Amino acid sequence: MLILLPPSEGKTAPADDDGARLNLAALRFPQLTAARTEVIEALAVLSGTDLAQTTLKVGPKALSEVAANTRLFHEPAAPAYRIYTGVLYEALGASSLSEAELHRAAEQVLVFSGGFGVTGLTDVIPAYRCSMDVKLPIVGNLGSFWKKQLKDPMDDLVGDQLVVDCRSGAYQRAYSGPAEQMLQVNSFTEKDGQRKVITHFAKHARGELAGMLLRCATAPETVEDVAGLAAGRWRVQVRPATGRTPHQLDLVEPASPEAAVPQRAGATCRA
Repeated sequence: MLILLPPSEGKTAPADDDGARLNLAALRFPQLTAARTEVIEALAVLSGTDLAQTTLKVGPKALSEVAANTRLFHEPAAPAYRIYTGVLYEALGASSLSEAELHRAAEQVLVFSGGFGVTGLTDVIPAYRCSMDVKLPIVGNLGSFWKKQLKDPMDDLVGDQLVVDCRSGAYQRAYSGPAEQMLQVNSFTEKDGQRKVITHFAKHARGELAGMLLRCATAPETVEDVAGLAAGRWRVQVRPATGRTPHQLDLVEPASPEAAVPQRAGATCRA
């Protein structure tokens, strides 16, 4: 089983500089080193210009992160799960994984990003600012760029494995995978029979499910295994793959005051 995640918009640079720095050849898929170098160099040039804020689609509060883009090889770095500090990663709770679970996460979890294409959850990276829908000078649209770069190495890795896809939007378009092996995770709140996507809770649900999968003593191998695990936490609906559309796993939570408070990561495995 593989688990695909998006990065988080919120990133936190290491509080203590232990000397770790970005080493592209040490990341998952070292064959992407040349492509990553091309993106990082183009990002550095853009981030030093007046066009950076509008091109990267960020507000004034993120300008310090944009400035860091100009020196990514020299910025303090840490495992990706410590750099990404958004809702999904908080719900996943990687810091509370056991040593064995974290080792499994290093093998099974892939994080898609505009800056690096895809990395492992434990790969050492700096904080940066660059989403997958950005268009960089010379490189072009990153979603299209990485889609070409990632197809062969991802196809080789996926093989015949089940892929639990917790990504969204442009990150899904960067790699689609064989529909019959992909399980796309969706999250809804429901009130009076009407479903609604609330971004914060959708991210939390995907992160929580990813954490649950990593904490299983035996990794789920089928769509039914994942759905059975999720059913211990949510009301679930599975929609089988059709054509190029992957299997869909809908996690449904009642829109009630109790459901409005996300549960903490660390749910036990029920599969």
